[in-house]
Amino acid sequence: MIKNLLFDLGGVIMDIKRERCVDALTRIGVTNANEMLGLYVQSGDFLNLENGSITADEFRNSIRANIKNGNNVSDNEIDNALNAFLVGIPLHRLAALRKLRQHYKIYLLSNTNPIMYYSEIARQFTQEGMTIDDYFDGQVVSFLAHSNKPERKIFEYAIAHLGIVPAETLFIDDSQSNLDAAAQMGFDTALVPPGTEFEEILTHRLPANEK
Repeated sequence: MIKNLLFDLGGVIMDIKRERCVDALTRIGVTNANEMLGLYVQSGDFLNLENGSITADEFRNSIRANIKNGNNVSDNEIDNALNAFLVGIPLHRLAALRKLRQHYKIYLLSNTNPIMYYSEIARQFTQEGMTIDDYFDGQVVSFLAHSNKPERKIFEYAIAHLGIVPAETLFIDDSQSNLDAAAQMGFDTALVPPGTEFEEILTHRLPANEK
């Protein structure tokens, strides 16, 4: 019996567009943005930022060190370029989360970083006059868990940190590799393909009176 819904963020709740971030970073002088950024898997210092190996300031300094005249690039310019990855959260998805929370414990499991999380991600969850904490019973973010999906460690962290039982939890993500990793841990899973809504997917997975 499903008691918990564990949501991915980007591509499920929040619309994202990798190319916007690549273009924005390129405009400030980053030459390897295309290699550093992926929809599902990151690399280099972006990966290190997302798994908590480096701080936001260390990331910004590393970016500057690899940009010609990088000392002229401000923290705000770097942060804005990263946040270009995030398109936004449609209000109907926030409403859906609130409705689902009447029947289930709602949790977040996201590969993200402190620059995005504490700025644009936080801002998107204020659209209804609330905060991100008003939509979830608990959150696991990669930079605090020091691990990224699809690593086993982040799922173990989520189980312990959130106090959830995998067999009672439906994990909702847009990456099949993340779902496969979760399934190996005993989670039930649901894929949200590009161009679909999680509400539509859950229509086929949850009792009619609990959607």
